[in-house]
Amino acid sequence: MDKVQAINNFWNSFGIPAFDENTVPEKVPDQNGNMVPLTPPYITYNVVLDSMGSAVAANAELWYRSSSWADVTRKEQAIAEYITRGGRMVNYDGGAFWIQKARPWAQRLSESNDGLVRRVILNVTIEFLD
Repeated sequence: MDKVQAINNFWNSFGIPAFDENTVPEKVPDQNGNMVPLTPPYITYNVVLDSMGSAVAANAELWYRSSSWADVTRKEQAIAEYITRGGRMVNYDGGAFWIQKARPWAQRLSESNDGLVRRVILNVTIEFLD
C-alpha cells in the first residue's frame, strides 16, 4: 500500500464512504449493485504528499444532509477522539505518517444552495516518517 492508499484507508475507517476530493463519484453502487446518485453522509479529503521529516497541512470534509447538526457533530467528535492524544500512526509500504489534529480543528459550513447540507471541515497535520 502506498501513501495515497494509506490516506484513503485512514479516511475510510470511520464508517462512511470517503473519497479523494478530486475523484468524488456522481454515482455509487447500492446494496443490490445498482448505480445510484451519491448522497451524504460521506467524507471528502485532499491528498497532500511529501517526504521524510516533512509535515504538511491537509483537510477533510464531512458531508451530511439533515435539518440538524447532531449527526455530523457526532462523527466529527468520533474522529477527533480517534486522533487525539498525540495523533495516529498510519503505516504504508516503505514508511509511515503521523496524523494529528491541527488548529483550528473543525469549522462548520452550510451550503447556500441546499439548506439541509451540513458540512464540517477537519484540519489535520500529516508528518511523513519514510
